[in-house]
Amino acid sequence: MRTSNRIAHATQKLQRTLSQRIKMASAANIADVPKGHLAVYVGENHKRFVIPISYLSQPLFRDLLDWAEQEFGFNHPTGGLTIPCTEDYFISLISSLH
Repeated sequence: MRTSNRIAHATQKLQRTLSQRIKMASAANIADVPKGHLAVYVGENHKRFVIPISYLSQPLFRDLLDWAEQEFGFNHPTGGLTIPCTEDYFISLISSLH
């Protein structure tokens, strides 16, 4: 087998492997979010919180979503819903929604 064919074959194999790993990781992340909830990422370290979808109808939470849209738009590189506030602020807001 020629060197260029070996490189092409190795590249294809690597792409398939990476694609499978990404799919498995995505499925694992989705699987650990209970029905009726969603995962959001908060703060500089992008800490993950799982919250009830009912929070989406709360005016304070909608303000956070508007802020997230202004900050990141709808095409954020991490692929998750990222809220641009501190973890402390988010936790206090969520506590007030309970």
